[in-house]
Parts: sequence; C-alpha cells; structure tokens
Amino acid sequence: MIKYLGSKRLLVPHILRIVEGLGEVRTVIDLFSGTSRVGHALKAAGRRVLANDHNVYAETLARCYVQADREDVLGDATRLVAELGALKGEPGYVTRTFCEEARFFQPKNGARIDAIRRAIADKHLDPELEAVLLVALIEAADRVDSTTGVQMAYLKTWAARAHGDLELRVPEVLSRATCGKGQAFGLDAVEAAARLEGDLAYLDPPYNQHSYLGNYHIWETIVRGDAPATYGVARKRVDCRERRSPFNTRAGIRAAMQALVDAVRAPLLVVSFSDEGYLARPELEAMLARRGHVRVFSFDYKRYVGAQIGIFNPRGEKVGRVGHLRNTEHIYVVGEGRHAAAVAALPALGSPPET
Repeated sequence: MIKYLGSKRLLVPHILRIVEGLGEVRTVIDLFSGTSRVGHALKAAGRRVLANDHNVYAETLARCYVQADREDVLGDATRLVAELGALKGEPGYVTRTFCEEARFFQPKNGARIDAIRRAIADKHLDPELEAVLLVALIEAADRVDSTTGVQMAYLKTWAARAHGDLELRVPEVLSRATCGKGQAFGLDAVEAAARLEGDLAYLDPPYNQHSYLGNYHIWETIVRGDAPATYGVARKRVDCRERRSPFNTRAGIRAAMQALVDAVRAPLLVVSFSDEGYLARPELEAMLARRGHVRVFSFDYKRYVGAQIGIFNPRGEKVGRVGHLRNTEHIYVVGEGRHAAAVAALPALGSPPET
C-alpha cells in the first residue's frame, strides 16, 4: 500500500484484537478509510466493511481493497496489468506538472503514468476493475516518487527509488468476506455516519492542520484523471484551498467530532486519535462517554520520517527544529448498553512493534 501519514499499519493487529474481543461484530463502518489498511485487514478477518472517505483517491482505494472481490476481478486485473505495464511513455499533464514544474517523479516515469492513465480511461471498465487498475498505478508511482511520504514537497535531491522504472503490480485484492460483500462510499463523514449502519464504527479522523487532500493531491489528480490548475512549489490542485475539512481546524473540530459521534449508527465505536490532535484526551473521553462505557489504550511510537528529518522552506533550507520525535496514539473503545460489558472486559494490549 502507499506510504501514508497517519497509517495504522503498526496498530492494525491491536485493532483486530479489540474487534475480536467485542463479540459478534459482523459489519464494520470505516468512516475515514484513507488507504483502507484497516478495512482491508478487517475484510481479511471475515468482516463486512463499509468504507467511506470524501477524497476520491481514498474512495478508489476502498473500492479496490474493500469492495472488489478477488474471485470477480483477479483474472481481468492480471491480464490488464500486464497489458498496461508494457505501454511506452507518452508525456502529458502528470509529466509537465509533477516532473517538469515540480520534481516528484523522473520524467520517464511521469510519461508512463500519463500513458497508463489514459489507457485505463479509454477502456471504460466496470468500477471495481477500474479501481484495481488505478490502485496498481498509484502504488507503482509511490514506489518511484521522491518524497518523505507526503506530497507537500519533494526532496531537494532525487531519492534513490526515483531512478527506478515504474512497475505495475496487481494489488492484494481479497476474496469476499464471510460476513458479506463490502462497499465503498465517497460521502462526507457525518452524512455517512447517518446513512450507514453496522455493529461497530471505526473512526480515524484528521486531527490537526494536516490535510490529507493536500498531502496526497497527486493521487487525487491521477485517480480523477483531470488536469486542474495548480499552485505553489508542490503544484497542488486549486481545490486543496476550497475543500477544507473542519477536522483540520482548532475552531471546527469540536463541533465536527461531536456531530460525528452523535450521528454514528452502531452500538460499538473504536476511535483512533493522536496526542498531536486538537482535542485533548479528557475532552474526547467526555464526548465519547455520552455514547457509553469508554476504555482507552495508548501506544507510544516514532513520528513519521518527515518529522524526524526537520522543517524546510520551499528552497530546501532548514528553517525550524523538530519539537519531538515520538507521539502517543490513543485507541478509544466505546460500548452502548449491553455492549459496555464487552468493552470493560477487553484485556490489556501490548505495545506495537517499532519499525
């Protein structure tokens, strides 16, 4: 899966243990699905997952990793990945914008991305199969980019991986979960919370000023297949300025989080939230306690690599110091009514491994 700030890769085993310990959980609503790492793991464990994210690249990842089933798409995906992977480069918007005006990719790889994206569009495929191919493309691009993992900026000198050749691979699409077929949605989180119903809702909202659209604007552009006007050194889409989330503001996050928690249609909630977020633990606990009994599990681990390197201006000059190299991720587990006993009975969890 793509490199992703806020990825729950290290916490996934603990999230699975929590869900397993809560008894009969068949359908899980994932309201901020991101890369679908959590949804993919829950599907592998047999759960039916309803994955939602308002960013189109994330909805596409969910359509690949949660909604599409291996038995339906693998044969065609394997054939088409081989066909698309053999295409020669044809420079277009991606090459001009992200290789020449910026330096996220080598031009040879930008031209391949352009050619493959056009070919996918020309095939007018079923949405699930198209999603698998688009995910194959952005994952291939991710393996040859020149960033620290976010697209706010590119490295001053080329990353070693950027010199490699773009290589398409079939994503790890899973067979249908025993609890039923998953679905992907592209709704506002509060709207999704009000519309979707399940046994458990997993919430991993943005929690500070870092916008996922701004951090992964290239994936949004590749998946949409559009050619938006851009701004800044990173050549961000202009709608990064317009599509603002209240979760990314101190002024808006409290009301947004409260509305979300109130709207959820599930008796069990699992919430991931970092100590780097705008809501402090006591405030979030009090908010969640309105829904039922609350347990909190806390994990300390290294911050993402970009934070460890330092703070630089657009000219590549170091302009600030890193305040801290570690942070704490809290997992809040909430149970209503008869489910409160299951939450109270959850065993303690060990620390996630360091990598």
